[in-house]
Amino acid sequence: MTDEQGTPGAILVVGGGISGLTAALEAAEVGNDVFLVEKSPSFGGRVAQLNEYFPKLCPPSCGLEINFKRLKANRKIRTYTMTTVKSVTGGPGKYEVTLEIAPRYVNSNCTACGECTIACPDEMENDFNFGMDKCKAAYLPHEMAYPRRYVINKSALSSVGAEAVKAVCKYNAVDLEMKTETVKVQVASIIWATGWIPYDPTKMDNLKYNESDSIITNMMLERMAAPNGPTKGAIVRPGDNNAISSIAFVQCAGSRDENHLEYCSHICCMATFKQMTYVRKQYPDAKIYVFYIDLRTPGKYEKFREARMTDKNAVFIKGKVAQIIPEADGSVTVVAENALTGNKISQKVDMAVLATGMQPSLGVQGAPVTLNMDSSGFVISDNDKAMFAAGCAKKAADVVTTTQSSTAAALKAIQVSRR
Repeated sequence: MTDEQGTPGAILVVGGGISGLTAALEAAEVGNDVFLVEKSPSFGGRVAQLNEYFPKLCPPSCGLEINFKRLKANRKIRTYTMTTVKSVTGGPGKYEVTLEIAPRYVNSNCTACGECTIACPDEMENDFNFGMDKCKAAYLPHEMAYPRRYVINKSALSSVGAEAVKAVCKYNAVDLEMKTETVKVQVASIIWATGWIPYDPTKMDNLKYNESDSIITNMMLERMAAPNGPTKGAIVRPGDNNAISSIAFVQCAGSRDENHLEYCSHICCMATFKQMTYVRKQYPDAKIYVFYIDLRTPGKYEKFREARMTDKNAVFIKGKVAQIIPEADGSVTVVAENALTGNKISQKVDMAVLATGMQPSLGVQGAPVTLNMDSSGFVISDNDKAMFAAGCAKKAADVVTTTQSSTAAALKAIQVSRR
């Protein structure tokens, strides 16, 4: 066990996505010591998985690259990847937090040369691409990974693979004997920026996600459209990799539903309009069908919505999808009732995209300590306990709103340190 003693007023930020990065940098750049912890092997969170994000339709490198540079340059921030919070004791101003660091099996000698990946014979499902392709058991998390260091999934590594990756590394960076480490940090306040996970599409039996490769989620389409994604940016039908001539977007897949997520996930409508632009660039004549309850594009995004709705090959149907039927030829039929006309619609398309909602990570995985949370699993800030929520740990939000709430959380944490 190791003790990391920060200066009085140090802040712990849990989660290293765009929310956690923003909160950590804002606090550190006014002089606070910050401990930034992330459970995955690299920082960047969900934003790193996007092809483009609002409001400028930038690639993720646009926002993450500058934050990584700021992070690297700031000596007030101590970073921990593959790290989780195990316990919190004490109180506001004097918290002692125990962190557990999982073994990466690659040490700091790593130069990210990639020879271990080339030599490794073992493959596993690529979680970064939502299982749409495979990656090696020795891998770089993604192209923009920070820290830029490889990681080994030892459980997916065969004995032959273990020998191969050790033998090929000329820098002695592969260490398959690494053990779990424990670190204790002393902090005044804690910011929970633990982000979100896509709602599990298998929970919606009527949408038949498990029964057809042609039914995907909006985040899977995002990865597919990305140049570094499983298809190198080509939007094709999974399974046969055929080009598409029609596509359906199923809005509120799991959101605004008392049997699933009761709330609106805020970003799904805008994500669909954005993804319509992806489809239209690759398929100028493809038919696009959007099944929706309401179209929610607040404020400045209204013009973006209006532009997409003028598409002559796009059809908008106000009606909740009752079911999706997989067809023998690989296509699917989307069945819904048009709420405006009362007519039943059965629309056959090459591919269907489920606009699954945003679910707070802690609501699914559980919080490591007792936190004030609402019935959906979102964290409620507690000023008296100096526990603050940021980003999508606080509420479903787009990137702009997320960074605003993260700055606010950092300000509250800074105020605790100045008491």
